[in-house]
Amino acid sequence: MSARVIKHSLVIAGHRTSISLEDAFWSALKDCAHEREISLAALVTEIDSTRGDANLSSAIRVYLFNRAKSA
Repeated sequence: MSARVIKHSLVIAGHRTSISLEDAFWSALKDCAHEREISLAALVTEIDSTRGDANLSSAIRVYLFNRAKSA
């Protein structure tokens, strides 16, 4: 997987947004949504609702890091 950051567009909370993630994080995010049997947009919406002042891309990375750490 590449360490290159790629922008991905999603609709969350009724509006279109872009997130910039490396391939590894994008793949992990899709895997997490699949394992939880929810859509990718639903997972990102959940992360978005709890991120506070954090950048959305950073909040996603931290969410995935914490999930991997607790596994």
